[in-house]
Amino acid sequence: TAGVWVEHSFWAEDPAIERAVQGGVTTMQVLPGSANLFGGRGVILHLRPMRGVRAMRFPGAPDTLKMACGENPKRVYGNRGGAPSTRMGNVRGYRDAFAQAKRWLKDNRDKPADEVARDLGMETLAGVLEGRILPEVHCYTVQDMLDFLAVADEFGFQVRAFHHALEAYKIRDILAKRQVGVATWSDWWGFKLEGWDGIEEAPALIAESGGRVAIHSDSSEGIQRLNQEAAKAMYAGKAAGIAVDEEDALRWVTADAAWMLGIDGEVGTIAPGKRADLVAWDKNPMSVYARAERVWIDGVEVLDRSDPKKPRAPWSDFELGLGGAR
Repeated sequence: TAGVWVEHSFWAEDPAIERAVQGGVTTMQVLPGSANLFGGRGVILHLRPMRGVRAMRFPGAPDTLKMACGENPKRVYGNRGGAPSTRMGNVRGYRDAFAQAKRWLKDNRDKPADEVARDLGMETLAGVLEGRILPEVHCYTVQDMLDFLAVADEFGFQVRAFHHALEAYKIRDILAKRQVGVATWSDWWGFKLEGWDGIEEAPALIAESGGRVAIHSDSSEGIQRLNQEAAKAMYAGKAAGIAVDEEDALRWVTADAAWMLGIDGEVGTIAPGKRADLVAWDKNPMSVYARAERVWIDGVEVLDRSDPKKPRAPWSDFELGLGGAR
């Protein structure tokens, strides 16, 4: 389903957005689910209150494409008696779709735009082949990641990041050399067979090898404490003797994450000319007791815990009167 766009099912008034901001998050990538080989286009959102998801789009951010390896697609379709029902079938599906997209590009490259018949799926895959759309790939195991990299080599595109990627530490040298990011959890694994071989030291090992790491979440609760998740991964690495520090851990929720989204020229570090997306913490953000005290997005203050009388940024009215962080 490469032709679907996740922004068309995103609720811009979701109270979880404000909870994410209260946890120090200013930007997020929203992706479709992982049942399909091609889940559809993701969207990168700037978390300022806006009327509708289109207005929340991060200015100039590239589109992304959610793809999935391994167990999910083969289980979902295999259980329906269809294809893909094996990992072989998964890889055939990728190759067949990109082969079609390559033919579609060749057939339409020299045509005026108004003479090209619209094909939403082919347009998305063509964007990947041309480097305009970043592939963000749900993939757990070494073999699945290596198989997918072989597909990328065959069709000449670059994987931006593997997501979840619990075994990425085993091929961290390969991923660092190929500049493929790893968006992963700090300590969540063991919930299915392909997620069995995770270790707490994985982010630190990948960073030590020169790779890019983002501590991510696909949970409305986990997104509220990504600073704590990064700290857990850092301390696990330090305890194992891996040379990582707080600056590395902060990169896992700032600069490296921004690079994986293709927006590191705009955010992710504090520098002249970049957007003023800033978080002031009341303690060291690596502390379990730390809270985001003030948050600015594009220089606009959207959170100030120190003054409860200040008008709140109105993402949603679904929690009015419920108290909480304010």
